[in-house]
Amino acid sequence: MNVSAYAANGPHEKLTPFSYELGAVGAEQVDINVINCGICHSDLSMINNDWGMTAYPIVPGHEIIGEVIAAGNAVKNVKVGDKVGVGWFSGSCMSCHECMDGAHHLCSSAELTIGGRHGGFADHVRCHWSWAIPLPEGINLDKAGPLLCGGITVFNPIILAGVKATDKVGVIGIGGLGHLALKFLNKWGCEVIAFSSNPDKKKSIIDMGATQVVDSRNPEELAKIAGSLSFILNTTNVTLDWNSYLAALAPRGKFHNVGAVLEPMAIPAFSLIMGEKSVAGSPLGSPALTRTMLEFCVRHDIYPITEEFPMSQVNEALQHLESGKARFRIVLKN
Repeated sequence: MNVSAYAANGPHEKLTPFSYELGAVGAEQVDINVINCGICHSDLSMINNDWGMTAYPIVPGHEIIGEVIAAGNAVKNVKVGDKVGVGWFSGSCMSCHECMDGAHHLCSSAELTIGGRHGGFADHVRCHWSWAIPLPEGINLDKAGPLLCGGITVFNPIILAGVKATDKVGVIGIGGLGHLALKFLNKWGCEVIAFSSNPDKKKSIIDMGATQVVDSRNPEELAKIAGSLSFILNTTNVTLDWNSYLAALAPRGKFHNVGAVLEPMAIPAFSLIMGEKSVAGSPLGSPALTRTMLEFCVRHDIYPITEEFPMSQVNEALQHLESGKARFRIVLKN
């Protein structure tokens, strides 16, 4: 099968039309007709080789919504005609301890959808059946794509940290990831503090589910909530005043990081020791948890705020994201 796509041939280069051939579908693989694909900041990072792992040409795109059009003879759980979603991972070994324990996203040989292979800025994409996540009935296909990366990235920490409905929690950075975290935590039943440095966003942040907005650049506002939060989720990818946020945690509070901060995090040991506090991080989530998240989203009508571009305007869409103008996720439609 010939695949028509958009690819970058080097760091910071614009995407141009690109085609490649997919051989016969493997026994455990499925081919998917791409209906739409979200744009994630990780796509920009991979295009620009920010993480030193990009193979060119690269076809980005890992928030894929599509329909299965071909399936190998050993495929389970999905069939031709099913609507599915594909995120950051497109395969895992299915035999290591992590896979057998249900943590496929921690598989040491997991295949990345845009790492050494071609992703969803295309008309077709291929993956292992286990990572073709069946979409629940009634889901909004136009808005579901970003849930496959941005959504599960912020949903998994809520599970890992054991967040309860009675907890008072915080979210740092109200962008593509952060606004989804607000929506999840609000429906979880939590009191949600949003940390933002942009006062113009306050009303929209409250509308998205925050109980209170704290100016992250104002030490006095940070001091007022010291020792009160059981969980803080950081969605930003920049170095922050870590100690100020650790001080905002209650004893045994958990600071969880999903932002790809490139610099080492300077964490004061005594800020952790004296309150039995902890710092953690996580990638996305397992196929099973991703499916659970999607069902939770349908039940509570949780979707990202999106802007749509045709796939042919992929460069304009990437520029819109890179300039910081996206509100809050972009979806490319075929």
